[in-house]
Amino acid sequence: MVSGYTGGSVKNPTYKDICSGSTGHAEVIQVTFNPDVISYEDLINIFMTSHDPTTLNQQGADRGTQYRSAIFYHDDEQKAITLKVISELMEYFPAPVVTQVAPLDIFYPAEDYHQDYYNSNPDAVYCRVVIDPKIKKLKDKYADQLKLQKI
Repeated sequence: MVSGYTGGSVKNPTYKDICSGSTGHAEVIQVTFNPDVISYEDLINIFMTSHDPTTLNQQGADRGTQYRSAIFYHDDEQKAITLKVISELMEYFPAPVVTQVAPLDIFYPAEDYHQDYYNSNPDAVYCRVVIDPKIKKLKDKYADQLKLQKI
């Protein structure tokens, strides 16, 4: 996985640019996966059920367009699978799903200090308060599909 930014209008944005909310980019991760090990459909299911896809431009206490729920697909097959999964899951959420589904245009890798942030900063308050509960939920719900090592 590589942390980065996409979906905006500024070339080579920085984290500071993204935080301004004026670039149109979302904070994202580029996931490389082996479809013989886990399917794209399973990845979308995991993504959709491991965050709140019903809050517009917000994830927990993080607010702004850069925190929108979004899936940037690589081809028509990924788009169709993404839309199918979202359609199947909609009834399980208490509010409408607002996840943006858009083609991936340009992916900009984030700065080095953003890469592997959780494992590099395990004692940071943000990691303990925000990320730890999400990791626990992910491990509880998808233990059989996770390669159990540092996440």
